[in-house]
Amino acid sequence: MPKKYKAIVKVKNNPDGTAYCVKYRVDNLIKFTQFLDKKWAGWKWFNIYSNIGMSKGGQIANFTKNKRPESRFV
Repeated sequence: MPKKYKAIVKVKNNPDGTAYCVKYRVDNLIKFTQFLDKKWAGWKWFNIYSNIGMSKGGQIANFTKNKRPESRFV
């Protein structure tokens, strides 16, 4: 079964000033945020996109280091 969400995370800036982003597929937003704190301590924000259903590919939420998800799901 596919993961519920796709997340695009800005982790740092490239030397030319553009954003360096990584993509993950996730189910649990709380655990994902904890993972980001360990793997990419300097992450800035992440956008959440639906990976299943009728709204597949549509952005459904965004979070920052200060505005974190409060539940596992959106």
